[in-house]
Amino acid sequence: QVQLVESGGGSVQSGGSLRLSCAASGYTYSSYSMGWFRQAPGKEREGVAALDSAANTQYADSVKGRFTISQDNAKNTLYLQMNNLKPEDTAMYYCAADSRRSWWSLLSPHNWDSWGQGTQVTVSS
Repeated sequence: QVQLVESGGGSVQSGGSLRLSCAASGYTYSSYSMGWFRQAPGKEREGVAALDSAANTQYADSVKGRFTISQDNAKNTLYLQMNNLKPEDTAMYYCAADSRRSWWSLLSPHNWDSWGQGTQVTVSS
């Protein structure tokens, strides 16, 4: 059974940094595509950053140059380094895993196999 547990959220001021972690268990981590998504109150969930099983990455335009997705296969952990945070980055952040994700759908929030419970990120101006 796939389990994903996010951590690292918090409250920061505009311009600050946070690193989110997603600890994965219950499957062969390195063979899966992984992604970070976020959902702000009243808005739809959106893709932030993702990587496929070959560790090729995609980023939403709104976070390019500020966020970096990475993983440590030895620790079965996915990371999201967030720099130069802005108030519009405020949201609940989720990680997701999928065993058969196509490249074109990596940033789509639909039909991922498994989701974590989320971690809140709040950025004040």
